[in-house]
Amino acid sequence: MEEGETLRGETERAEVERCATPDLGRQISVSEFLCHCCYDILVNPTTLNCGHSFCRHCLALWWVSSKKNECPECREKWEGFPKVNILLRDVIEKLFSDAIEQRKEDIQQNRDVARSLATFQKYGNDQMPAVPSTGRINPRGGFFSGVLTALTCVAVVLLGYHWSSREFEDDLLVHKPVAKWTAEEVIVWLEQLGPWASHYKERFLREKVNGRLLLTLTEEDFTKEPYSVENSNHRRAIMAELECVKTLGVKPPQNLWEYKAVNPGKSLFLLYALKSSPRLSMLYLYLFDYTEAFLPFIHTICPMQEDKYEDTVTKLLDLKDPSWRQWREFIVKYLFLPYQLIAEFAWDWLDVHYWTSRFIIVNAMLHSVLELFSFWRLWSRRELKTIPHRMWRHFWKISTQGLFVAIFWPFIPQFVCNCLFYWALYFNPVINIDLVVTEVRRLETQVQ
Repeated sequence: MEEGETLRGETERAEVERCATPDLGRQISVSEFLCHCCYDILVNPTTLNCGHSFCRHCLALWWVSSKKNECPECREKWEGFPKVNILLRDVIEKLFSDAIEQRKEDIQQNRDVARSLATFQKYGNDQMPAVPSTGRINPRGGFFSGVLTALTCVAVVLLGYHWSSREFEDDLLVHKPVAKWTAEEVIVWLEQLGPWASHYKERFLREKVNGRLLLTLTEEDFTKEPYSVENSNHRRAIMAELECVKTLGVKPPQNLWEYKAVNPGKSLFLLYALKSSPRLSMLYLYLFDYTEAFLPFIHTICPMQEDKYEDTVTKLLDLKDPSWRQWREFIVKYLFLPYQLIAEFAWDWLDVHYWTSRFIIVNAMLHSVLELFSFWRLWSRRELKTIPHRMWRHFWKISTQGLFVAIFWPFIPQFVCNCLFYWALYFNPVINIDLVVTEVRRLETQVQ
């Protein structure tokens, strides 16, 4: 009984489908599935927010020519990135398979259409991270925004206090003639040579060595009482620095702050250049600041094997041209891990510039991750052939910015320079954490 009813039910359904199909074919025609751009049957129909549907290649051609995110028919702006209406596409391909196949062959032979579709899809891939995901907090508008605002306010208040009290860079020894140094300032100069110099601090204070007396001292004086600098390396380091002081008439810069005080515009330029283009900024140091900046840099990150000095400051005195082994190590890291070079250089500041070094190291690590993400994006999109063009465009951008800084730097107030400098130095890691999180989410979206 049950088998008979099942067989009779299937027969009735088949009869209904057989009778309904001709009726459906007579009621539906190609004219009801036309694109209002090309007035032909819809191929890969894409439905916009307004409800109108167009061939995907027609929408791509419209977007490439107009650069407007709006409906070609009613001009209502669409949001996000339009997707193919899968249900409508399947229905059209089943009803009019022959017409669809012919249309697809014609589209594939049109190079302009293929180029427009590729450009439109690339635009869509770039827009995907901009769409906020459900249940997630947008870091730019939430936590990170609050942190940056708070840090900015604190930084401006501190810089304003230092600027108003005149206790800023004007009192550094790099600006004061050595002949006018007091005994206390001589001790400051001595202590900056390295931790080992603290052993001789009491002897200099006891003799009340001021700037004028310091200029008269010789290496023979340091070997005798009351100074008694018995260590030959220490004596050599003191004399090398003293010769620099005699030649310049002031103390040469030995750390980040003193270098910034002597070269404020160059420091600001290098800080921003290292952030976006470490390779070009290192090339700039090699060409235009070889002795003062590049030699200490390369001898720190690629030290010579025969170097037997006891500390970093002593090691950086009386530097010679790098050896071939140093150049080889530097070039490999320069090409593949430029931000690691900056991190290694900052590592040698840990004794004196503890927090600054950590900020720089963290920032260098974040920039390395962002650079890897950039190469991964180019490789996944098969755009590696565009690297030469991108490099040239980047070089032109950095050169233009450098020229802009060189022209307008004399007109920038020192207070503004300090604000920009400390923002780039201390707050950029927070911004880069936000960028890394965004890139990770984009990668997760592509994998899913």
